[in-house]
Amino acid sequence: MAEISAGLVKELRELTGLGMMECKKALAEAGGDLKKAEELLRIKSGAKASKAAARVAAEGVIGAWLSADAKIGCLLELNSETDFVAKNDDFVAFAKSLAEILATREPGPKEEERRQALVQKLGENITIRRFKRLQAKGTLALYVHAGSKIGVLVDYEGAEEVGKDLAMHIAFAKPPYMSRAEIPQDLVSDERRIQEARARESGKPADIVAKIVEGALNKSLGEKTLFGQPFIKDDKQTVEKMLAAKKAKLHAYAFLVVGEGIEKKSSDFAAEVMAQAGKAH
Repeated sequence: MAEISAGLVKELRELTGLGMMECKKALAEAGGDLKKAEELLRIKSGAKASKAAARVAAEGVIGAWLSADAKIGCLLELNSETDFVAKNDDFVAFAKSLAEILATREPGPKEEERRQALVQKLGENITIRRFKRLQAKGTLALYVHAGSKIGVLVDYEGAEEVGKDLAMHIAFAKPPYMSRAEIPQDLVSDERRIQEARARESGKPADIVAKIVEGALNKSLGEKTLFGQPFIKDDKQTVEKMLAAKKAKLHAYAFLVVGEGIEKKSSDFAAEVMAQAGKAH
């Protein structure tokens, strides 16, 4: 058997990102052939990645990229299983580089290879969940908040401060619609039915009930839209009125929140440790 030097193990570790014992074992199996050992580990990493893929990846970061002329931007959600991995420098760098790639094209086999390599290195399921790309009619503002857990892009016209303020407001309020016109009619109908049922319980005359319903409906639907929400920096005016006062215009916006809509598994960590130690009770 060829002697496996510490230098050779170190070189394989740098190539694969795997642990010392795994690298040493692969080198021994490959008879000290570095290239063959790397191939063996890549073959094994595929199985490892497949096993990891069954686990829920609900943590992660928002990778964000904005072109130098602020005309093209992209947000990408990259998920991991734990917040610990989400803070890893390689994981964060991968998210940012993917956002830049996706701003101009679809990802290819090379990006999938990089993802597999990261799964192999970090030992967790890593998924590219979704992305949003904006091409500006005006200018794009980018805002990333809460440790890269929320990312916002805003396409606007006006002072730079307006773009920043809009992005911060969206990160805080997360409005599902920009204006009343975007709200689906079935949602409006459902909300009207709820408000009518509430108003009828008041026992007031029909004409008063009708006014109560319209007022409550407008308030409820307004809160679902960016234009209708109280502006975060001055809740005495809506976002729409703020834009008018600043002589600014909003064309579009996009935002992503890490883990939104993913069902996270809750677990008893102490129980898991005991179970693994064969002492579960």
